[in-house]
Amino acid sequence: MTKGFGQALFEAGYTATQAIVAGAGARALGIRVHPAAAAVALAVSFGTHYAADRRVPGKGLLEKIATKTGKGSFYKLASHGMNGAFHLDSSWHHGWETVAALIAATKATTR
Repeated sequence: MTKGFGQALFEAGYTATQAIVAGAGARALGIRVHPAAAAVALAVSFGTHYAADRRVPGKGLLEKIATKTGKGSFYKLASHGMNGAFHLDSSWHHGWETVAALIAATKATTR
């Protein structure tokens, strides 16, 4: 098993867990999510998690973005209780999960 394949399996498990929890939450709240919207939202979540979580020093997506936008020193910050890579990773995921949630809400109705 290669690192890439192992990472894909991890992200697939994470995405499956998201599907189960989001489905249960929507059901408990009486929200009917359109299946296509849910599938696209989960695909966005999977793709963005997979892309960002493949961290190879000097080659990772978030490091490249940070460097190209002039924030490379923040990405490399790891002192005084701060970790720039962690904060950028967290912001990346929160932003894309918001996009995924908005997609999932498309055509949603109440039960």
